[in-house]
Amino acid sequence: MLLDARQSALLLVDVQERLLPVMDQGEALLANCAILMQAAGRLGVPMLVSEQYPKGLGRTVPALAAMAPTGAIAEKLHFSCLGDAGYRARFESLARPQAVIAGIEAHICVLQTALSLKAEGRQCAVVADAVGSRRPASRDLALDRLRANGIEVVSTEMVLFEWMARAGTAEFKDVSKLIR
Repeated sequence: MLLDARQSALLLVDVQERLLPVMDQGEALLANCAILMQAAGRLGVPMLVSEQYPKGLGRTVPALAAMAPTGAIAEKLHFSCLGDAGYRARFESLARPQAVIAGIEAHICVLQTALSLKAEGRQCAVVADAVGSRRPASRDLALDRLRANGIEVVSTEMVLFEWMARAGTAEFKDVSKLIR
């Protein structure tokens, strides 16, 4: 599957104040999520940001919340984002067949969201360098399971260059600066 900015939605899963500090390589994950959000904003890719039980786990980290479009942040209790009726309605309203998924935790909410989308016939890509878990082994196992279920595992740069599709544009100049 080739990612297309006109067909994709970016799903940022549970990068929250009390979760991020305990993630393995959390700073790198945060940086790559920010790059994805900035690129999505520049390229017109809609995004949704989920928050798992924010009363207990805190809100989306401020650096990312500031980049989220108005109305993009949705609270949830289900581990799969699609298990929440409100989130599902927001996602379906985007009418995008491709989902690019980043966030935490890779082996719980990211995994269950991707498997749910795949089961419904959606095209999914999970961004390996923008997902994390508390333990590296949990993240690695999640990525292996995603691959085994036919879900694309990609990098931040793969996403950006597939969304841009070509060089020599104003968008290319802006987005390529994000990864220099």
